[in-house]
Amino acid sequence: MGSQKITSYRDLIVWKRAMEPVEEVYKLTDAFPKKEEYRLTSQTIRAAISAPANIAEGFMRNTRKDYADFIGIARGSAAELDTLLMLAGRMRYASAESIGQVLGGAEEISRMLNSLRQKLSSSPKTENLKPKTS
Repeated sequence: MGSQKITSYRDLIVWKRAMEPVEEVYKLTDAFPKKEEYRLTSQTIRAAISAPANIAEGFMRNTRKDYADFIGIARGSAAELDTLLMLAGRMRYASAESIGQVLGGAEEISRMLNSLRQKLSSSPKTENLKPKTS
């Protein structure tokens, strides 16, 4: 099995997977009450968007430490999304089934981000985990 060359954050499986819950969150929050538009709805959407956005931004940084830091922020955003979705469930703004589907994806992304952050933090500085940009 050959490995795919990674030339952009768009080539990262974790970025692709992190984009999926964003779409689901947009659909899910459409059903939230209007009174939550500037509260839970907007915060939930921001948390969902933050994970893939931070993966992308970190990938484009110049140092492994910066990249790892942004992956850490993305992990935090995944935990924030988890918490906000749990709250939406408690408030009965969405079904347990629909929330569970998004949470399952968020948990998988969190594990993938944890693995990537460990690799960035522990691998030798000479190992190139991302291509150099000119």
